Amino acid sequence: MNIRDFTIYDIFKRNARLYKDRTAIVAESRQTTYGELFDQANRVAGGLIQRGIKRGDRIAILAKNYPQFFPLMGGIACTGATMVPINFRLSAEEVIYNLTNTQPVMMVVDPDFEKMITEIRGRCPSLREFVTFGPGGADFIAFDSLLKASPADPVELSGDDPFVIMHTAAVQGRPRGAMISQHNLIFCTIQNIALMGLTPEDSYLNILPLFHIGGMIGALMMMHAGGRNVMISKFDPKAAGKMIDQEKITLIGDFPPILLQLLDEQAKGEFTLFSLKHIFGVDSQETVKRFESLGHGQFWLAYGQTETMGLTSVCSNRERPGCAGKAGLLVRMKIVDEFDHEVETGQVGEIVVRGPLVFLGYWGEEELSRHTFRDGWHHTGDTGRLDEDGYLWFAGRKAEKELIKPGGENVYPVEVEKVILEHPSVKEVSVFGVPDPKFGEGVKAVCVLKPNMRLTEQELIDFVGGRIARYKKPGYVQFVESLPKREDGSIDREKVKTLYGGRQA
Repeated sequence: MNIRDFTIYDIFKRNARLYKDRTAIVAESRQTTYGELFDQANRVAGGLIQRGIKRGDRIAILAKNYPQFFPLMGGIACTGATMVPINFRLSAEEVIYNLTNTQPVMMVVDPDFEKMITEIRGRCPSLREFVTFGPGGADFIAFDSLLKASPADPVELSGDDPFVIMHTAAVQGRPRGAMISQHNLIFCTIQNIALMGLTPEDSYLNILPLFHIGGMIGALMMMHAGGRNVMISKFDPKAAGKMIDQEKITLIGDFPPILLQLLDEQAKGEFTLFSLKHIFGVDSQETVKRFESLGHGQFWLAYGQTETMGLTSVCSNRERPGCAGKAGLLVRMKIVDEFDHEVETGQVGEIVVRGPLVFLGYWGEEELSRHTFRDGWHHTGDTGRLDEDGYLWFAGRKAEKELIKPGGENVYPVEVEKVILEHPSVKEVSVFGVPDPKFGEGVKAVCVLKPNMRLTEQELIDFVGGRIARYKKPGYVQFVESLPKREDGSIDREKVKTLYGGRQA
């Protein structure tokens, strides 16, 4: 270990010394102190080593927000292995892709996903160990058995070693594994602890899923600050609101429609949200101002992506309502044209970023990584402008990296189009994002049917939902006689969006 390194494992160790008897995790009626969590992490590391896990091995996790995630994270950090958290909303085929792409040797699941992994394990030859957060049996050993192992000594690591591989939508409609280092996560937590003024007295409700960069950063921010992580495995607005009051939660993350649903329930009078001082994320100004009108909390506007730790530019909505934040304390940001020349203030161009929040590169994609990091800057593929005071205003996504983000998830249009074109009645399709009152952005498909074919909107939606993750299926479908074309005969996406985009009825 370099004399200047500080790792995720060091957070566990530091907190055990400074906050030994303070509560680290609350899950239903159970509480775990930082001293207990550190012991659990070391024992999990011992259990992993007994099962052959070594430095650099990948361990895949397919689970909802279970409290066991935290000792597992600490155990993985202790052994020098790498986490591969997988979106539990993915279809079996999509899970298989993530597994075959990263070739983990161990799979950790919650009981809901044991059946899926049992059915697909034969197509993932790298997997040799299977662990469940449930009672175990058959092919899965119980996670609790790892806690019975003797504590292990930590492996010597560099802060620049990879700790997480997180798949994110990218070019060509194929998920890419973003390699995230120990220091990437730690620098992001330090930046945002300082920005929000978090202390050991704060508490975070894990509403956002831990497989998502926003959920992972939120949890690590609170842990690094010495506060409490309170767990819920599934978001229900009434239950979450009551939990916020009961546990005096001070921080949550938000993607539409989380906050709107909380506010609608709060208006019924069963809880107050009075303790909620901070919300970070993305939402409509109407919803943000409803929260601010309660008078006791602030909304932190943010821009980011998995590759830049999610919270890259951040500011309070009170500073510049509706913007996408301003460059964080450890972020260099500029706007460039198509030739990578910096544009003048106020002009729209690609957002590029430098600093310790930038990820290591894409797993197994050296050429793509070099292209993304050209000229010494991370090219986000997103467009925006910086105003005269340095606040970022998001403008959209470059055509080659266009994403739709319903409820904070990533949906790549080409992936949805490929599935739609598998339907025997569809001749042509263009998929794009449209404003959605519930999720912020929705998926719309504009289709041309083959001659003499009939198909309803719902039939097509169900067809897509049965083949890929259901959050990727179109929420809106429109059938037309023809789609506008460019001179080369390809579909003119911008014209399609102009004709059929906008807020949907």
